[in-house]
Amino acid sequence: MNKLVEAVAKHRDREAFVQLFTHFAPRLKGFALKRGISLAAAEELVQETMLAVWRKAATFDRNRANVSTWIFTISRNKQIDLLRRQTYPEVELEMALDQPGSEPAPDQRAEWAEFGTDLQSALKSLSPEQRTILQKAFFEEKSHRTIALELNLPLGTVKSRIRLALARLRAVFPEEYV
Repeated sequence: MNKLVEAVAKHRDREAFVQLFTHFAPRLKGFALKRGISLAAAEELVQETMLAVWRKAATFDRNRANVSTWIFTISRNKQIDLLRRQTYPEVELEMALDQPGSEPAPDQRAEWAEFGTDLQSALKSLSPEQRTILQKAFFEEKSHRTIALELNLPLGTVKSRIRLALARLRAVFPEEYV
């Protein structure tokens, strides 16, 4: 198999590529199906993987990995890309802006503004330590462990302060907001 990839890399040998494709395509498809990917997506994944093998054959290094490991790594990375596209679909900006209802209704904007004012007041009622931790956790989207390291606090203290701060906010706001 090493020689086949090297032939593709050096000479763009189509026959060598056909042999690689014939050998790996069913295995790659089975690999994708076992990981829960639909049949159509698995077939597309095989095509993308083998196209990448054709294009990247020159990067193959037999001293670093064998051919099957190299090809299945490409396939796994393509699967991850596929899942990311499904989780976070790409939307063109102009298309998103043209969607009706992208502007909130005036009464909803007024409600949000009032909520924002109430939230600021409620946050001011918290201790500075609780405010700082909530800021890092919810606005900066940091993990509890990261916050503990940044503030040089025990992890349990960070979690307790978040829990107490949220309890105080719940007392002020309706359940749907907190």
